[in-house]
Amino acid sequence: MKKLAAIAAFSASTVLSGAMPALAEYPTTPVQFVVPWPPGDFEDILTRMIAAKMEEMTGVSASVVNKPGGGDGPFPGALEVLNGPADGSMVGSFVIGVPIVGPMIDIGIEEDSFTPVGIFLTYPFVLAASGDAPYSNMAELAAHAQDNDVVLGHFGAGLTPTKASFAAAKKMGFEFADDSAFDMLDCNTLSSGDADVINTTLALIEPCLGEINVLANIGSEPIAKLSGVQTLAAQSGINDLELWNGLFVKKGTPQEVIDKLDEVAAATMASVEAQALMAETGARVYWQDMAASKQRIETDRGKNAELGAILDN
Repeated sequence: MKKLAAIAAFSASTVLSGAMPALAEYPTTPVQFVVPWPPGDFEDILTRMIAAKMEEMTGVSASVVNKPGGGDGPFPGALEVLNGPADGSMVGSFVIGVPIVGPMIDIGIEEDSFTPVGIFLTYPFVLAASGDAPYSNMAELAAHAQDNDVVLGHFGAGLTPTKASFAAAKKMGFEFADDSAFDMLDCNTLSSGDADVINTTLALIEPCLGEINVLANIGSEPIAKLSGVQTLAAQSGINDLELWNGLFVKKGTPQEVIDKLDEVAAATMASVEAQALMAETGARVYWQDMAASKQRIETDRGKNAELGAILDN
């Protein structure tokens, strides 16, 4: 009885004083990083580096789970994170389209559904065609499309590079005759004739780079590895909205979880391996923290609206 009374007295004094036992430091259970694309591209490679760094720094198991959504792009994978717990056990590795396009398409994602932990990657996105195509830049494509059908392959109609491609075409006075969404867009897509022009990343077409025509890159500056290739913005007059990728957690996730993920991801992007990937591929690898990422998302919402206005006119 004396022991029970002592325990009760301790518990009461703890509550009254406001002092509670310290919570275990995150993470205490395995962490899943959800990549809503197939394995192999930049976001997958860098997210796997983050997972490995998480294990190294915390001793807790971390893994990458690929959840490709086909024609629905990253949104099924994003919804899985949204429907999961807000405790850092499930972290999304999402492209710009999730926080910017997701709230516009009535699938259950709101502007504040996710909290950005940080942005770490700008993709070297390009528009490419087969080597025997009678066009090697956007002006030549626009001229060819006046009298010929051109089919565009992309990763989802709602994604930023696809929207930029449609807006550039309209600005330049042509439209694609048809378009299709793919889980994978690489050299085989062009050689098989499944699409005439593909909207993909440089890494996926690098094995056949000398045998294809890269018409433009989608971003604020040219890619050094692509000599003579101008940005889509410079060639068409649209804005320079880039495709980026970042880490996101469900709204309500504790700040200490976000802080730990920030620490791990920042260390990952500064690593020799991550910086070597940037040098080798033309991707831009960096770490932009939560506050800077929130501001970037707001700015990019405005740029996205500009592209939408071109397409609606």
